[in-house]
Amino acid sequence: MTEKNLDQYWNKNLKYLLILLSIWFVVSYGCGILFADALNSVKIGGFPLGFWFAQQGSIYIFVILIFVYVYLMNKLDKEFDVDEK
Repeated sequence: MTEKNLDQYWNKNLKYLLILLSIWFVVSYGCGILFADALNSVKIGGFPLGFWFAQQGSIYIFVILIFVYVYLMNKLDKEFDVDEK
């Protein structure tokens, strides 16, 4: 892999990380803390939605984001021909 390709690969990887971690931050901090009062008007299983996001929702979103990251990195590896064949 050339130096230019390595830089492009790393920049795209960092872009993916920034986007996915931003989503996780918004869901965990935003929905669990900042928007909790507004979300608490909705109930899931008898619990306020703000509480649900603080306790469960951010964990579910994080697990989903892990699978999305794996998919994106496999795609990126194939694009730069560094995948496991």
